[in-house]
Amino acid sequence: MSAADLLGGLEELITTTVEPAAAAVDAAGSFPRATIDALAAAGFLGLTSAPEVGGAGGTLADAATVVRRLAAACGSTGMVMCMHYSATAIIEAHGPESVRRDIAAGRHLSTLAFSESGSRSHFWAPLSTATPDATGDTVTIDASKSWITSAGEADSYVWTSRPAGADGPATLWLVPSDAAGLEVTAAFDGLGLRGNASSPVRATGVQLPVSARLGADGGGLDIALGIALPTFQILNASGCLGMADAMVAKAIAHVTTARLEHLDQHLADQPVTRLRVATMKGIADQADTLVADAIVALGTGRADAPLRMLQSKAAGAEAALAVGDLAMRLGGGAAFRRDIGIERHFRDARASAVMAPTTDALSEFIGRALCGLELFG
Repeated sequence: MSAADLLGGLEELITTTVEPAAAAVDAAGSFPRATIDALAAAGFLGLTSAPEVGGAGGTLADAATVVRRLAAACGSTGMVMCMHYSATAIIEAHGPESVRRDIAAGRHLSTLAFSESGSRSHFWAPLSTATPDATGDTVTIDASKSWITSAGEADSYVWTSRPAGADGPATLWLVPSDAAGLEVTAAFDGLGLRGNASSPVRATGVQLPVSARLGADGGGLDIALGIALPTFQILNASGCLGMADAMVAKAIAHVTTARLEHLDQHLADQPVTRLRVATMKGIADQADTLVADAIVALGTGRADAPLRMLQSKAAGAEAALAVGDLAMRLGGGAAFRRDIGIERHFRDARASAVMAPTTDALSEFIGRALCGLELFG
């Protein structure tokens, strides 16, 4: 199935499967397994996989469309797919054909395992170790990963460690989630994105063949920055835009139906209400424009593509936060009720600003780039 065919069926899948389950996923803090299975069966796990392995050959823009619409319906599902597509980008470039084919066929869900307890959101500084055995055919992985989306639910983790023997800051590995010695050490019970199973994972003496390495030993950071980061930045920003879309729509629906009976008016008849609606929509559209431009810049190799890529997640995260604040104010006391739906997106939107790289870290990177400095100095 082509990417265009997949996108053509997305709205029906969201209407019939994703939206009906979203509130229950949030309330229970449960992984959206039925939703992910439906997306897999429809072909969405293989959206960005190459046609040569049976995938749809979709672009980053296609993935952004999918994540945005999913996040508008269910933030947890949107985040799971964001991380899957980010991991898939690396697997497509450096992973084994068998796993690539399984992803394309909807049989394999993957995710990134970058952040660690010791270096926290500084994903570029892994403390995990990969110790080679005497033959050089096997390595032993030991690590304490702080947050892995889809922990215990994905089939594999694209995993960072210190190099096994080479120079360089990091090496990447494809780690099966059922490998002996891996343990999800705590359930996720969060404020928002409650179903994304973002849990800490400990690796104790995990044995991997050297063939599980993704790319060169010591070359992991270059791969992460060159492949995973642009994909994650755009898709995370797109998820934020989806949350903003939902909050704008639900806030407008509320103010155009809720009434001030003593004035014989809808809330939307009040000038201050219309001002806030206009401000909310303007903030969302500004971020939308920047993220769309970042996708074009990356796709065409424009000179400013790295800058736009860095700006995209920061802009999306800040827009979702600002839109959420305005939507809650527009909804007043009603917005605190779960049946209105605004408060779920408001909680989900809090996550992106603190998700690595955080908005503060991105602002530092952007400032360095603008001043002609190295990102890591």
